[in-house]
Amino acid sequence: MSFQSFEEIVRYAIDKEEEAIAFYEDASNQESYSGAKKAFEDFAKEERKHKALLEGLLTGETRLSDYKFEWITDIKRSNYIEDMKYEKGMGYPDILRLAMKREEKALQLYRDLSEKTDNAELLKVLKLLRQEEAKHKLALETLYDDHMAEMGD
Repeated sequence: MSFQSFEEIVRYAIDKEEEAIAFYEDASNQESYSGAKKAFEDFAKEERKHKALLEGLLTGETRLSDYKFEWITDIKRSNYIEDMKYEKGMGYPDILRLAMKREEKALQLYRDLSEKTDNAELLKVLKLLRQEEAKHKLALETLYDDHMAEMGD
């Protein structure tokens, strides 16, 4: 996978955000536990914000110079989880593990793409995308840790 322009990478990222929105909405619809349902609805909402941010980059409504870059801690919880496939009726901990792994893979994708370009504009977009995915990954890993602590693990 190689991108030749700013627009190509942003459009690709928009497609990935749409996939994430669909995943979180589906997980929310499958979940009967109200806390889990709300968590997934919130993650879908965050993915919609990412999509809007990316679309703004294409229209000029969002400028990279306005974006605040910051360090996001990686607690690496998902690094110790095997790949999983979504199955209707999965338990809350499994859905969290699946979502963590999805965010880890998205983060790695944008990291890998960063290594394949020296275009400064593309590197900024990829850095923005990595940061947003890292935020989600951290939030999911924290949610998972909190849930497991409540369960006595």
